[in-house]
Amino acid sequence: MVRFSDINIGDAIPPLVKPAVSHLQLALYAGAGADHNPIHVDEEAAKAGGLPGIIAHGMLAMGFLGQLLTQWVPQRQIRGFSARFVAMGFPGDVITCTGKVAGKREEGGEKLVDLEIAAQNQKGENIQLGKATVALP
Repeated sequence: MVRFSDINIGDAIPPLVKPAVSHLQLALYAGAGADHNPIHVDEEAAKAGGLPGIIAHGMLAMGFLGQLLTQWVPQRQIRGFSARFVAMGFPGDVITCTGKVAGKREEGGEKLVDLEIAAQNQKGENIQLGKATVALP
């Protein structure tokens, strides 16, 4: 169990490395996320839309960031979570999610840790940047 007293500003949380994004994963995510935009599954449609090819759903990478958090603490301890898209993800990308402690505070009787989180492709390029707040015992 992660404890507030054991955490310091600048500490990294354990990273999460996902297998390469596959076409099957994108098709399944389209159904699960109710995002059936053809740019996520159809090469010709993606190119017709001005893209270099099929792109991964942005919310898929955000889901990976959520998984990063819940592998570190139980979901019930997450108090805030947001991310912004900064680049496209593509089939074949290996996504690594990381987080580091940006702040510690007490508020409303809870001991809170603020995190800076990121999802990067195999080239080390950020595809999403975000923030999260978790309550720790």
